[in-house]
Amino acid sequence: MIENEPAVKRIVQLAIEEDLGSGDLTTDAIVNPRANGKATLVAREALVLAGLPIFEMVFFAMSPEIKPEEYYGDGDFVPAGKNVCVLKGPLSSILKGERTALNFLQRMSGIATLTRQYVERAGPSKVKVLDTRKTVPGLRVLDKYAVRIGGGFNHRFGLFDGVLIKDNHIAAAGSITQAVELAKKNTPHTVRVEVEVEDLDGVVEAVKTGVDTILLDNMQAGEVRKAVELVKGRAVLEASGGINLDTIEDMAKTGVDFVSIGALTHSARAADFSLEIISG
Repeated sequence: MIENEPAVKRIVQLAIEEDLGSGDLTTDAIVNPRANGKATLVAREALVLAGLPIFEMVFFAMSPEIKPEEYYGDGDFVPAGKNVCVLKGPLSSILKGERTALNFLQRMSGIATLTRQYVERAGPSKVKVLDTRKTVPGLRVLDKYAVRIGGGFNHRFGLFDGVLIKDNHIAAAGSITQAVELAKKNTPHTVRVEVEVEDLDGVVEAVKTGVDTILLDNMQAGEVRKAVELVKGRAVLEASGGINLDTIEDMAKTGVDFVSIGALTHSARAADFSLEIISG
């Protein structure tokens, strides 16, 4: 479970320290520290829920006495106006954790909701929707988790877990062929090698190298369809660049295996929630 990952615990602790600092001046001045209360988390728009365990982690860090009652879980579609969960416990602790907890939940649910939209637009095709490394620095584990919750799939997590030869690598090596040969020579045989190409000539050259995956960069659907015909299954094909909600359906119909979309994590709008105190 994501809340048990050490990296997530560090992220949550850092976020709390950033917001709380030496204390909540407003809450400490106004709220009796012994007072208990109840708060309801409300979805103010239709959304795919992601990050509820992280939301609750924030409050548990504030006080182990806070008890959540959940009506929805991660991956669920929540209609607008529905209660997602209720928190019961020390009122001051709920107020101190409110903004940090909502920040995580809003971002993660926004990513999951946008991902679900892309997956649904892709329709019944075989194509898988992938994320990229275009994430908020330090929050990648949460961003990529939210993509999975939305029905998408993760590309490599970082530079360490996959070979992806991009245009600047090709420029440094001298050619697609040379770059692929060097990658195969200098990485373990168990590592899959992917190379980015910008046109059909690049596709032809890449196929001849025996590379595992070819990334079709900023190609239109018609050109991607031709690439699929050229490759004939000899390599996995990934389309990337310029794909949006209006174009993904056509791209999915080309026969390409994957589409990778940076917007899933770099441009997702925060989902709209509110945390409402209903008793003090």
